[in-house]
Amino acid sequence: MQTFREHRWQSFLQNYEDRARLLISCPDKPGIVAAVTSFLYEQGANIVESSQYSTDPEGGTFFLRIEFDCPNIAARKQEIESAFRPIAESFHMNWRLRLHNDVKRIAIFVSKAEHCLLELLWQWQAGELIADIALVISNHEYLKSTVESVGIPYFYIPVTKETKAEAEQKQIQLLKQYNVDTIVLARYMQILSPSFVAEFPGRIINIHHSFLPAFVGARPYERAYERGVKLIGATSHYVTDDLDEGPIIEQDVARVDHRHHPDDLKRMGRIIEKTVLARALKWHLEDRVIIHENKTIVFY
Repeated sequence: MQTFREHRWQSFLQNYEDRARLLISCPDKPGIVAAVTSFLYEQGANIVESSQYSTDPEGGTFFLRIEFDCPNIAARKQEIESAFRPIAESFHMNWRLRLHNDVKRIAIFVSKAEHCLLELLWQWQAGELIADIALVISNHEYLKSTVESVGIPYFYIPVTKETKAEAEQKQIQLLKQYNVDTIVLARYMQILSPSFVAEFPGRIINIHHSFLPAFVGARPYERAYERGVKLIGATSHYVTDDLDEGPIIEQDVARVDHRHHPDDLKRMGRIIEKTVLARALKWHLEDRVIIHENKTIVFY
C-alpha cells in the first residue's frame, strides 16, 4: 500500500514532468529579458513564473529566474542548452537549466539536538519537502533509531580533534557514494574544515542559533541573555571557510525580555531554528537562491 509521501511524490513527478527552471546572472544591460523570453517562445515553452532583480540598472548585476513548461523537456534538455549557449555568451551569463523533476539528493548532518532533524523528516514524510533524503550522518548514535524507523540510512562517525581529518574523509566518501547534491547541517555541532567545504561549494546549508551577525560561534543564547537582548533569532546560511559568515538565506526572530532566562531562550529558539532551516532548504531545493558575492538573491 502506498504511503502518503509516495503518493505525493508520484503526483509531483507526473504533474511537473514538462517543467524546468532557468537561472541567470549577468551584467545588466537592455535586451536580456527580451532575448530569453523570445528564445523560450521559439522552443515552444510557456512561462509560468518569472522573477528578476538588478543591483543597479546602470552597470549592475542582473538576476533572473524563470519557470516554464515545455513539452518533452527531459529529452530535449541538452538540445535546448546548446541552442541557448550563444545567447548566454553574448550577455556574459552565468546560467543553469534545471528540470523541475530533477529532485536533489540531500544528506543531513546532526549531533544530539533533534528538533531541526525531526522537522525536516516530518515535512519529507508529509510530501512538503521535495527532496530525496539519501542519508543522515552524525557524530553521535542518539538519533539512529529515529532515522532508521523511516527507512533512511544512518551513519555514526565519531569526531575528535585527533580523528577529525579521518572522519571527514569517511563523510566525503559516503556523500559521493550516495550522489549527494546538498548537505544540511541540522544543528551539527562541528566546524567543517576548509578542505571539506571546498568539496561542496555553495551546497552546504547551516542553521545557526542566533540572529547573525550577532553572537557568532558557540553559546549564543547564554551570551544573548548576558547582553540583555530584546530579540533572539536564527539564521540559515551557506557554509564558507569563515565561521558563520557565509551568504545568508533566511532569518527570523522572536521578542524576549528580562523575564526570559537562557533555558527560555533556547526553548523559543528551537522553534525559530527549525522553521528557518526548513524554509531556507525549500528555497534552495526549488532553485530560488542565487549566490552573489557574500549575499544571496532569493526569489520567494
